[in-house]
Amino acid sequence: MKIVVSGGGTGGHIYPALAFVRMVQEQDETSEILYIGTEKGLESNIVPKAGIRFETINITGFKRKLSFDNIKTVIRFITGVNKSRKILEDFQPDIVIGTGGYVCGPVVYAAHSLKIPTIIHEQNSIPGLTNKFLSRYVDKVATAFPDAAAYFPNEKVEFTGNPRATEVLGHDGIKGKQSVGLSLTKQTVLIFGGSRGARPINEAVINMLPSLREKDYQVLYVTGEVHYQSVLEEVEAAGNPDNVFIVPFIHNMPEVLSGVDLVVSRAGATSLAEFTSLGLPSILIPSPYVTNNHQEKNAESLRNTGAAVVILEKDLSGSKLLEELDEILGNKDELVKMQKATKKLGIQDASDRLYRICKELIYLSKRKKLYQKF
Repeated sequence: MKIVVSGGGTGGHIYPALAFVRMVQEQDETSEILYIGTEKGLESNIVPKAGIRFETINITGFKRKLSFDNIKTVIRFITGVNKSRKILEDFQPDIVIGTGGYVCGPVVYAAHSLKIPTIIHEQNSIPGLTNKFLSRYVDKVATAFPDAAAYFPNEKVEFTGNPRATEVLGHDGIKGKQSVGLSLTKQTVLIFGGSRGARPINEAVINMLPSLREKDYQVLYVTGEVHYQSVLEEVEAAGNPDNVFIVPFIHNMPEVLSGVDLVVSRAGATSLAEFTSLGLPSILIPSPYVTNNHQEKNAESLRNTGAAVVILEKDLSGSKLLEELDEILGNKDELVKMQKATKKLGIQDASDRLYRICKELIYLSKRKKLYQKF
């Protein structure tokens, strides 16, 4: 099977694509994969390091208000479609999959124009402009949240979950806790605000420090590289409680996630896929700075089932966060209830589901071409 994958801009679009690619390569050693992205996106660094063939086009996103830049974007889109057509004609894929980001627009549209089967995968509860546009042309729309179905043609939607979810399974939680110096006997809270950290979460954690010293549970806080030194200074000034561990970044996140009892984080689609796959309860602080406020909608999807507690950033404080930590960790029945609710949301075979759709579309496409010959 020859597959073209396109997705970029943020890790939330790239990592699910890579998770899917790895699953395909494990199941079919003869498969050929081509990833199409942009030179300036994160994918230009991440994808080649994963050993996947990589091609680029030049494209930018539309502004949501009237702007002369949108005219340039239209021109780049047309140019991008033409270049994508050439790449696709040379590679001759059986199917093309877009996992989000504006780079998918020209690639998936070009595939549609060449009558190549197409799929888009939407990771969030509220889709972005590119996937809304492409949904009119693709054969199938795969979603990670059931809520997203309302934004797409009903007959095209398939709920698959997020392929990234499968990659956090099967890891050694004890090894994960040991790798960052955590006690193996205490309840553990992991707090992080994304790869670059989040200032409001930093401030809340710093304000909690005097009270955290008295707790039976331990806290692992990932500050992000940018904020690490300043947070460390604040922690040391507060006396550096023995049950609080501060690190700038975690390279073995699946292992660490497998060993903790509760997580506090933003509500990015990839993170939520990981939490639900593991049955890991969460306190979510959605970022208000994302397109369409989709993180808040993602978080609401978990809160509505009892899998998570949501604190809006405008309501966040050290005392509020500490209150929620104590409420969950101090009530075993509540913790177990949240674990069960989270586990019910977990889709652990998302890559397999997406792969099945690919094979079905390829089969239908080949059968259609065969009929057309007679």
